[in-house]
Formats: sequence, structure tokens, C-alpha cells
Amino acid sequence: MNDHYFNALERKIDQLLDHCHRLEQENQRLRLQETQLKDERARLLQLNDQTRSKVESMIQRLKALEQNA
Repeated sequence: MNDHYFNALERKIDQLLDHCHRLEQENQRLRLQETQLKDERARLLQLNDQTRSKVESMIQRLKALEQNA
């Protein structure tokens, strides 16, 4: 085997290592984004529940006012 073959192989290995590094970074960013989105979803679900409770409470008060009128 000659130097040309080894140089080509070395370049390919370097390209693969660079590609793996980029994929690891992308994976890390995606995991962080997933965590942030899960946190946001939980917050929005909680806010939705609070809003639903307030609306239900208002409906009950309106019904009570209607019955007393």
C-alpha cells in the first residue's frame, strides 16, 4: 500500500470524525430543545387548567346569580 492510499484513508477518517462531532453537537442541541419544549408544555397545561377552573367558577357564579334573580 502506498502513501496516497493512507492519505486518502486519513482524510476519510478525519471527515467521519468531523461528521460525528457535528452530530453530537446537534444531538445535544436537540436534547436541550426537547427539554425546553417539555417544560413549556407543562407550563401551558398548568395555565390551561387554571384558566379552565376560573371559567368554570365564573359560570357557576353566573348560574347562581341567575337563580337568585
